Amino acid sequence: MSGSSGSGAVTRSTLRQQIADALRDEVLAGRLQPGQEFTVKEIAEQYGVSATPVREALVDLSAQGLLEADQHRGFRVHEYSMADYRGIVEARRLVTDGMFQALDDGHRGLKDNPDDPRIAAALAGVRRRAEEAQRAALAGDLTVLIGYDLRFWRELGALFGNTYLSDFLHRLRVQSWVCAVQHLRMLTDLRGELWSGHTDLVDALVLRDTGEARAIVAAYNTHSLSVIERLTTS
Repeated sequence: MSGSSGSGAVTRSTLRQQIADALRDEVLAGRLQPGQEFTVKEIAEQYGVSATPVREALVDLSAQGLLEADQHRGFRVHEYSMADYRGIVEARRLVTDGMFQALDDGHRGLKDNPDDPRIAAALAGVRRRAEEAQRAALAGDLTVLIGYDLRFWRELGALFGNTYLSDFLHRLRVQSWVCAVQHLRMLTDLRGELWSGHTDLVDALVLRDTGEARAIVAAYNTHSLSVIERLTTS
């Protein structure tokens, strides 16, 4: 009896995560626009599932700052302002600074044993994500870039051995993309508009050159802010 109940809970939890992931992707793809409203029932019917995992998924996305709950109307996609975006970018900088400081201080993770085969394999995986993200950025393929960029930063953050930090950075990166994508998708050609320094950052970290890594991230943040500021005022 308890085994069956546990299995049902796992199934619902998995479905909850799948719905949350699908809705997040809808927002990032621009198919769910900022301010757009919907109900639990509408989403449940769209995906052909019961209301419970949908409601749980929507609550999760609200906690992550992607949706807003309205007691009477259901949920709406959160609308980020330029001030929000500046705050998110600043928070990103503080988190990556913390990662690089941990590397300087010799905290566990990337600096523990750089010759460890597991670290080397993880770095190789991060480099592959970096190459794919860079390729998509140079081609102006925003949808592909977002997918690889999120994986790149999540896997890079995991190398520093602090799951709380990497999870927080992932949340910030999702929020920054949600904020930026509504503006970037107004452009018909994104070539030259998207940051493509992923492999440069990996190279700097492999060399333990945190000064260069900080400079790369600072240039990235400046670039991101200038692009979105230009698009919001045009």
